[in-house]
Amino acid sequence: MIVTLAGENDATRGTDLAERVADFVTQHDDMSVERLDGEEATYERMVAAVESVSFLTPRKLVVLRAPSLNKDFTENFGEFARHVADTTSVVLVEPKLDRRLTYCKQLKEQTEFHDFPILDVENLVHYVQDYVKEQGGTMSPTVARLLIERTGLSQLGLRHELDKLLSYSSAITTQSIELLTEKTPQSTIFDLLEAAFAGNAKRTLELYEEQRALKVEPQQIIAMLAWQLHALALVKSAQTRGIDEIAHATRLKPFVIRKSQNLVRGITMKRLKELVAQLTEYDVRTKSEGIVADEVVRYYLLQLAL
Repeated sequence: MIVTLAGENDATRGTDLAERVADFVTQHDDMSVERLDGEEATYERMVAAVESVSFLTPRKLVVLRAPSLNKDFTENFGEFARHVADTTSVVLVEPKLDRRLTYCKQLKEQTEFHDFPILDVENLVHYVQDYVKEQGGTMSPTVARLLIERTGLSQLGLRHELDKLLSYSSAITTQSIELLTEKTPQSTIFDLLEAAFAGNAKRTLELYEEQRALKVEPQQIIAMLAWQLHALALVKSAQTRGIDEIAHATRLKPFVIRKSQNLVRGITMKRLKELVAQLTEYDVRTKSEGIVADEVVRYYLLQLAL
């Protein structure tokens, strides 16, 4: 059996993996658990790990972290799956899975696929408050939102910050957050679009640099820009329909719809289509012509700001 744990939510994805490994070790032995990193292990090494039989226990667990970093693995996943021994369980951990690849479709069709997306701000506020309450502390929604805005959207990172704050005082306040946490860059792709459409080229490039400092790769930014433009187009085409109606029809979150409505007021549908076409062209060229993605994204953002 092959299980896929995908998504950038390190906290929930990591918890799921830890529970699976713990259950396996309880039933068998930790000597029969093998872990490989896709950035280091060869395709042949990964195949050898899943087709070999453990002599210590009747079953074996192989955990492959980010195997998609190995091109041979993604191109030969069907063959890889056929190599998995009947006595072997495989867990593929894909924190940054490229949803456009055929490999992603194969994972959804051929494995037990679990997705762990990063929570939006509204759900994170509930998560933070619930965690604090479980630890015997108190925290208002306003203070929870401040912590998220100050330190980021990572549940794992938030949990670490909360543990630190709770060790200082069970009542988490604005003052304790400002005293014990450091403000980190938290711009979003929406912020990029907002600055660009406002014609603020300087701020647009500053936000782009902030994203790069957060180790977001240019190709990821292209993908996120494409999603945001898609959301803008859906909201623009909805015209005067209510937020609830748009959310039901498009499956977009209400807060995304509200932000998008503010942004598309001064943009025509024709302009949105042009931007999507241009971004698609640049995406293809970075993959087929070898042009530098970082330079392409900078140029595209500056064009938006004109």
